[in-house]
Amino acid sequence: MFHHTFRGGALAAAALIASGILSAAPAAAGDPAQQAAVAASRSAVPAPPWPAGDQRGMANTLGPGTWARCAYHMTAPGARAFELSHERSNTMPLSPFGRPLSYTHTPTISLPGTRHAFNGEQVDGGEPGAQGTQMDALGHFAYYDQVWDGKGEAPVDQAHYYGGYGQKDVKPTADSPLLKLGIEQVPPIVTSAVLLDARAHLGGGKPLAPGQMVTAADIEAMVKAQGLGWRGILPGDVVYIYTGWSDNWADPDTAKRYYTMGPGLSEDGARYLQDRAVVLVALDNPFTDPVAEGQLAQKTMPPQGMDRGLPFVIHHQNLTQAGIHQIQNAKLDDLAAARVWTSCTMILPLRARGHAGSPVRPVAIGAPD
Repeated sequence: MFHHTFRGGALAAAALIASGILSAAPAAAGDPAQQAAVAASRSAVPAPPWPAGDQRGMANTLGPGTWARCAYHMTAPGARAFELSHERSNTMPLSPFGRPLSYTHTPTISLPGTRHAFNGEQVDGGEPGAQGTQMDALGHFAYYDQVWDGKGEAPVDQAHYYGGYGQKDVKPTADSPLLKLGIEQVPPIVTSAVLLDARAHLGGGKPLAPGQMVTAADIEAMVKAQGLGWRGILPGDVVYIYTGWSDNWADPDTAKRYYTMGPGLSEDGARYLQDRAVVLVALDNPFTDPVAEGQLAQKTMPPQGMDRGLPFVIHHQNLTQAGIHQIQNAKLDDLAAARVWTSCTMILPLRARGHAGSPVRPVAIGAPD
């Protein structure tokens, strides 16, 4: 399927310069080696539509093309590794949509007749895949053709999922795991990432307001302002959007503010990213969607989508329509402070069969701009 290989940034750059594909002069951002990796990847990354029966969505873009872009960042002078997840604990902020997570730390155990002692812990309850820094499976969301009026039983047998799957295909009984579109279908995500600093661009250095949206025009403006116009957002990229809302993440979570509201992505922003075939989008917010103050208590209307019965229209768009994966509660402050606008990112969800989400530990490797 792929006809390009990456044999080192310097060699690839030299070859492309010699052939005239790439100018020896550096672009506004990135050096010739980075430009070479990007140029080579353009024909090496598959593009949608995907075959019938697909369960990977935009993860189909991953492979030698995205790995080649990654390789540049991993060997760039000054490259560092950045943790993009929050530490997990019993006292971290918890989603109201998932069962509270509770761990018990068990006593140290010794084995008679041995010199061993060992420690462990157990999960007492909760929903590990929906708390903390976590990733959604494509089967996490479905939709109806018509708005449910709330009367009687929900018509779950009429639900539609990504790829044309129905409820009988994905979750035929109430106690069934996801038979399709579970988190185990996600391959290792190893690709280039773009960080967009919405806190600086839209917030003037302050966190974005609850319900505030990052639009397609904002994305384009940030790409240009951060010197990334030469590459833009590429098929197979991960897009990280730093809003500053993670300032409200505190452990122990005494203020109980983080999960009550937040800024998010606009619908046209989500469609913009779909058009560019990104594999995943992650914000440092709890919902990916914008949530206005009072919305969860039904005191305020959602910023978008309610006219169609889609208050979480970004979840709908990404998971059921585009096949774009999502991470909630990313930790992007260190990456933004270092001005690492492009990087190699690695994201490995647990291979938990039939689960609708997974705890995840995304990392990024890159050099400051």
